[in-house]
Amino acid sequence: MGPGEIILLVAVLFILVVIAASAIKIVRQSTSIVIERLGKFNRVCETGVSIIIPFFDRVANGKTIDLREQIADFPPQPVITKDNVTMQIDTVVYYQVTDSKLYTYGVKNPIKAIENLTATTLRNIIGELELDETLTSRDTINAKMRAILDEATDSWGIKVNRVELKNILPPRDIQDSMEKQMRAERERREAILRAEGEKKAAILTAEGLKESMILRAEASKQSKIAEAQGEAEALRSVFAAQADAIKFINDANPSTAYVTLEGFKALAKVADGQATKLIIPSEIQNVTGLIASLGEVINTTNTPSKK
Repeated sequence: MGPGEIILLVAVLFILVVIAASAIKIVRQSTSIVIERLGKFNRVCETGVSIIIPFFDRVANGKTIDLREQIADFPPQPVITKDNVTMQIDTVVYYQVTDSKLYTYGVKNPIKAIENLTATTLRNIIGELELDETLTSRDTINAKMRAILDEATDSWGIKVNRVELKNILPPRDIQDSMEKQMRAERERREAILRAEGEKKAAILTAEGLKESMILRAEASKQSKIAEAQGEAEALRSVFAAQADAIKFINDANPSTAYVTLEGFKALAKVADGQATKLIIPSEIQNVTGLIASLGEVINTTNTPSKK
């Protein structure tokens, strides 16, 4: 075999190896490829190794389709609310390819189609809401947009999982008005909280004064009770002493003259006051008897005792 034949054989083997290598397609995890044969859809190759016929089969659009969930962040879109306020809203769409064939042949540019559909749907929904409703109804808007987009993209082999309003930017004058309103609301709440605090402080002060007055009244009451009990105890002691003295006198069997003298002392004490009238007991009205009794007592007192 000559040198020319060897070179030709090597070239043929090289071409066969290249053709065999091009006939093997390895599809990675979570991806797929669409195979066309002579320009017509043939099949969808999933994860793994696939064999194609060189020169007859080719990958549609020359691209591998990603089957994972993907994110499309669209730029802000101008929308007009029901009360004629123009604002800028940008959205984020989470989608996933569920049918590679429909994704390849259903629409020319799927991402651009989703963006335009999102903008149109957003304008329709916001056009039915006023500004305040738009700012407070994000969850409702997200749910409506997801339902509409998911239904519309079924024919493209795409499933829309979530739609989120990323930013809502009202006009500058509206933002200034909202900031002033929020500032006024914060000041109102601050005034209410301050008034409630002062009210509670006044109530606590009044309750403290009340408790203090009650305690002082209770202390005064206890003091008066103790004082009254002391006076009662003193009176009981005095009366007990007087009772003992009377008992002692009774036990000594005093004479009539002594009793008369004691009555005279009592009469002297009664007459020592400022009264203009004096009532004398009938027992001592007889002055003569009183003087005689007094003399007898004096004589008895002055007589020395005999031992």
